[in-house]
Amino acid sequence: MTASPERCSLLTGLLILMLVSVPRYLSGGHDTHLALMSIGGVAVASLAVFQWWLLPAESRATLPALMRRLVACLVVGLLAMGIWHALFGAWSGWPLLVSHGATLGLLLHALGMWWKPAPKGKE
Repeated sequence: MTASPERCSLLTGLLILMLVSVPRYLSGGHDTHLALMSIGGVAVASLAVFQWWLLPAESRATLPALMRRLVACLVVGLLAMGIWHALFGAWSGWPLLVSHGATLGLLLHALGMWWKPAPKGKE
């Protein structure tokens, strides 16, 4: 298994998604889901740290740009879901909005990885 900065950014995004979903499960009283999410969060965080540890120094240098891109995608996802909820849905509360916005943002970030041009010699 080779480590990549893209995997690190996606794992970090998944961890953020799991963290912002906690209020949704707390307000809904879903204790079992919350416990499973906590176990999964520890696993994802451990894997993200392990992937980062395996990265060579030159690959680690690309992580700040990927993290800025992740944050931008999360903000765009939150804004898009805010507009969507305002236009087409009844207000269900901020925990659902933040959870859906983070999900869309992470999806945009992951799909955006495909549009990156291939490195020279690997086409």
